[in-house]
Amino acid sequence: MTASYETRIRRVRQYIFDNPAGDLSLDALAGVAAMSRFHWHRVFHGMTGETCAQAVRRIRAHRAACWLVQTNWPLETIAARAGYDNAQSFARTFKAQFAMTPAAFRKAGRPDPLDPDFITGDPAMYPVEIRPAEDPFRIAALPHTGPYIEIGRTFEQVSTVFAARGLWPQGRGMIGLYYDDPDSVPEADLRSHAGIIVPEDFAMPEALEEIRVPSQRYAVATYTGPYAGLKGCYDWFFGSWLPASGEEAAEAPCMELYMNSPQETAPQDLVTKIFMPLRPASVTAA
Repeated sequence: MTASYETRIRRVRQYIFDNPAGDLSLDALAGVAAMSRFHWHRVFHGMTGETCAQAVRRIRAHRAACWLVQTNWPLETIAARAGYDNAQSFARTFKAQFAMTPAAFRKAGRPDPLDPDFITGDPAMYPVEIRPAEDPFRIAALPHTGPYIEIGRTFEQVSTVFAARGLWPQGRGMIGLYYDDPDSVPEADLRSHAGIIVPEDFAMPEALEEIRVPSQRYAVATYTGPYAGLKGCYDWFFGSWLPASGEEAAEAPCMELYMNSPQETAPQDLVTKIFMPLRPASVTAA
């Protein structure tokens, strides 16, 4: 029975992501879940910890934030695609969520290449540490194909499995693995995994994939702010910090460790650790 409810919640969250401008009323979402309006709201709230209305507001704001950074669409177009009545309503609601206007968010998430701080890098903005060898660990995950900035929809699916089955006490943190260079691979073909770190004795649900990450040396940059601004940190990390560091990147996926939850943390206070795999120190020195 739990699996049935889990499937319904996953279906509804996917529907919200795919149809932010559609009818996302409680009645409509209950229809997607194939449950009565009254019972559906109680089930969704009880299993996810948020109301349907809260989920809709959060996901709509996330889709809008992604489009602000990914596209050159006018604000009016983004407002309509994200399900807001008009640009004024969009600006008001977005600012309440992200503590800045859509225009300011777009500028912050897409740094000006002519900005000296973007070219030289500002160490105070993105602190970096070298970790000699992270221990191997295990992840419960689902694959995501497409723009990295839209991996949130897959994290929603993984989170639903954990919430529905009472597995969160065994979780050790949410993590994303990113296998391709977004500047050289078409967005539609980008490969990644959304997952949760779990202990060795964790019983892997059949709905999720097991991924094992071997011991690896990393440079770790700390980024604070909305996820839509992560690309600016990556550009600085690879374009400024790496060439000046004397290090060489290894042939392994980058990872993002999410230190707090967007459901409980203001977007400007979200903390993400970006793990860049490095070649062994002896190889680099040679």
